[in-house]
Amino acid sequence: MTLPSHSAQAIDEISKEIIEQLQEDGRRSYAAIGKAVGLSEAAVRQRVQKLVESRVMQIVAVTNPLELGFTRQAMISIVANEDISGTADRIAELPEVDYCLVTTGSADILAEVICSSDEDLLRVIGAIRGIDGVLSTNTFTYLSLKKQEYNWGTR
Repeated sequence: MTLPSHSAQAIDEISKEIIEQLQEDGRRSYAAIGKAVGLSEAAVRQRVQKLVESRVMQIVAVTNPLELGFTRQAMISIVANEDISGTADRIAELPEVDYCLVTTGSADILAEVICSSDEDLLRVIGAIRGIDGVLSTNTFTYLSLKKQEYNWGTR
């Protein structure tokens, strides 16, 4: 999934409040959200649908990869040739890549991967290194997750 690279969409305050309600509890009912933000259940449903369709937000179940058997997670920094965006798009297509971005600094691309074992991680690193446009990689294996939250609000 390639996300749009344009500037942020104008989101009104009520939509921001709806987003914050869902960040607190993604299973909160439209009726409860409506009560909190002063809209009807139907109006909240329409706004949520519009926010999802415009890719402002996603509503998903966030899992603990360790509990699902994915014992190895890593961030891979990638140096690419001059086609950085195209290379990032090809990396993002790998099913093990859950997060991929173009960045500045010593790396051009960062890709987070979730794997079932060290052997699986080695396979994925090899697959990334085999992608056209990848010049080099550096892998940072996660040893201990200290914080992972998605409720940072809309500020």
